[in-house]
Amino acid sequence: MRPLTRAALALLVGAITGFSAFSAQAQELDRSERRALVQACRADIARVCPGIRPGGSALGQCLGANRAALSEPCRTAIASTLRDAGPRDGEQETLPGGVEVHRDVAYGGDPKQRMDIYVPAGATNAPVIFMVHGGGWRNGSKSTPPVVDNKVAYWLPKGYIFISVDYRLLPDADPLMQARDVAQALATAQQKVRSLGGDPGRFVLMGHSAGAHLVVLLSADPSMATRVGALPWRGVVALDSAVYDVTDMMNGPHLSLYDKAFGSDPTYWRHASPIDQLRQGAPPMLLVCSSKRAESCNQARGFDRKAGTFGVSAEVLPLDKSHGAINEDLGTPGAYTQTVDRFIRGLTQ
Repeated sequence: MRPLTRAALALLVGAITGFSAFSAQAQELDRSERRALVQACRADIARVCPGIRPGGSALGQCLGANRAALSEPCRTAIASTLRDAGPRDGEQETLPGGVEVHRDVAYGGDPKQRMDIYVPAGATNAPVIFMVHGGGWRNGSKSTPPVVDNKVAYWLPKGYIFISVDYRLLPDADPLMQARDVAQALATAQQKVRSLGGDPGRFVLMGHSAGAHLVVLLSADPSMATRVGALPWRGVVALDSAVYDVTDMMNGPHLSLYDKAFGSDPTYWRHASPIDQLRQGAPPMLLVCSSKRAESCNQARGFDRKAGTFGVSAEVLPLDKSHGAINEDLGTPGAYTQTVDRFIRGLTQ
């Protein structure tokens, strides 16, 4: 796990103080990027570092010491800003020895339709983890540290290829269009890994948050992916989605981000709802949920019950972790990583 760099802290502090005392890198941000940082992180600073005056080193030290307590949108905004602005302070990605990285492999004509492929040394018929990032269907990146770092560090030495996917986002693409992007990326990835030592028949899909919704939606009715040439995949690891049943979510109290993603049309809700698209023959699924978010585990259990009526294998794994930690901590030592690893190995051996 990478610590927040001084440049990242400067970006965050500058956002909250109106960008009055800013580093050279921070001054390169445009108005929309500055606004996004403010919106993503203002509440975090008030919650995590109450009473500390903005603009000084004390706030930076507080944020660095409490990085794990920052919300996922705030951490994603920081990481995306750093990625878009390029390397800072000489920071370089740390990868296991001998890893070959193929960056920005295209699967469509849009600049967002790209994926990074991490290949371990000596890969031969290697199984593949295919990762879809989260970000509320509007934000996020395939290359942010919480999406990639610990997963690559853990599974590549075990002989897995790891693929991290970008896709078009709101407002340019709604969740159903995003799912079609992921389907096309999967079909392209399965073709691409043949020449990289991977086995196109041993893919496991993984996604976090909005990405978890997308991979479960595809897996509920795999024909969306097979129609564009994807081969069947072995299973799914879904990391803390709260929208397996979109209709149920939209008819109850919910965050405004769901209105922006799913709109007001109940017919669209059903099409975008994994529980409504579920069919016999769907692959096995591990549904990881945060016990700190009641709606997440409730939705996972509801999907599990429906899966049972179709003879589909679904397992719910509640964890006493935050929404962000469920993503970032996967691959670090402990029972959580071991449980997910057993599930994946059981599918790919």
